[in-house]
Amino acid sequence: MEAHTFPQYSPDDIITYLRNFVLSGSEARNLVKGDVFGNPKLEVLHMIYMRVLQKVCGIRLEHFYMMPLNMGVMYPQIFEGFLPVCNLYIHMERLLPVCQINDFQIADVLNPKTKRTVRFLSGIINFMHFCEFRRPVYLELQQNYKAAMEKHQQLETANREAAAKLEKLNTVPVEHQEEVKQLTDNIRELEQLLRHDYRRKQAALQEVIAQKKSAIAESTRKLNELKVTMANLKEEQEQLKSRIVESPEELKNYKEMMKETVKKLKRSKQEVIEKYEGYRDLVEVLPSCQLEVQLYQKKMERQAANMERLTSVLSEVRDLEDQLESAEMELKKAKIDETFLKRLVAAKHEKLSTAEIRIKKKCEDVEQYKDTVFEYCNRVQEKRNVVYDKVVAIQKEIHQTRSKIQQLNENAEKQERKAKEICLHLKACLEKHHDSLIKTAKSYTASQEDKVAELEKGLLRVQTSGSSL
Repeated sequence: MEAHTFPQYSPDDIITYLRNFVLSGSEARNLVKGDVFGNPKLEVLHMIYMRVLQKVCGIRLEHFYMMPLNMGVMYPQIFEGFLPVCNLYIHMERLLPVCQINDFQIADVLNPKTKRTVRFLSGIINFMHFCEFRRPVYLELQQNYKAAMEKHQQLETANREAAAKLEKLNTVPVEHQEEVKQLTDNIRELEQLLRHDYRRKQAALQEVIAQKKSAIAESTRKLNELKVTMANLKEEQEQLKSRIVESPEELKNYKEMMKETVKKLKRSKQEVIEKYEGYRDLVEVLPSCQLEVQLYQKKMERQAANMERLTSVLSEVRDLEDQLESAEMELKKAKIDETFLKRLVAAKHEKLSTAEIRIKKKCEDVEQYKDTVFEYCNRVQEKRNVVYDKVVAIQKEIHQTRSKIQQLNENAEKQERKAKEICLHLKACLEKHHDSLIKTAKSYTASQEDKVAELEKGLLRVQTSGSSL
């Protein structure tokens, strides 16, 4: 038993489905089980296949009677009778593999078998059930696809409008180009002035900072020297205290020496005080200097920030200049490409014009060929109709002749039966007559023999009487 991917229906179910969903009108009413199964009628089976192809594949009826245009046949009239069957087989061979049936043959159209026909129609009915079941899903997908395509088109239009707006915003209008050029020149002049002023102020500030640093270094050095001298004096004082003696002369000399040293120390102290006051003034001035230095540092930081901004502005300017140069280069390239494309477009227009002329000629030729083909198809259709009428008439004559032959056969059988009866009767009569003939022949031969014997006796008598004379 063969394994199928679809259920195999009974002939009654197949006939019911064909009447309800495939055929219509008189075709459905006149369809019976004997037309398809058992001893099928080819025209009914072919009609069912054609209706299935029209319903499932959308093939029109005239396609079954048209010769393919890619075939060059010298005498297409030869194929008029076989052409519908051949086209039917070609379309069914394309449809049935979709229904999971891969062994359809031309013999299934010309000499169909009941089991194979049941399997083929079961596969087709199963595929039609599947199509009806999946039709809502397909329609939903088709609707979603249409909605997605409409949304895609809307997004594309919005994208094109946004690109046009962006291009419009990026391009500088012609009336503002001079103003933009003047602004760029002014920006460059201001940048140069800012650079010059910044360098001048930075140089002056650095000179002031160097002077302040040198003055602070000198004051700190002098202060350190004074500290060292104070420490030395204290050490000498200690040494002198240890050298004091009790002799008056030495004491007097020592006092005088000490007076001189005191005077020297006073003078040095006065000098130190003066220097201290000077240094104190310097130290008092130092916070203000530090504040000034901090202010200068803040100014330096501001100048550094300004420099950074200036460098960023300069980098942006350089980037803009680079972009401008690249844009000019691209503009030149675009102009070159534009000229090249104009030439190409001109050449393409020439080719297009020549191609349009050729296409027009080809279209005219195709139209003429179509007209001739349609005329030929019409003639073929007329011939087919004439042939069909002839075939119908011949079929009627054949049907009539078959009925006459059947009547003649029945009459011949009756006459044969009568002839047999007559033969039997004649045979019986002949046998009776033969028996009577045999009897008469026997009696006749016996009488003849008696007569011959009498004649012989008479001759003998005559001979004996003649010899005696």
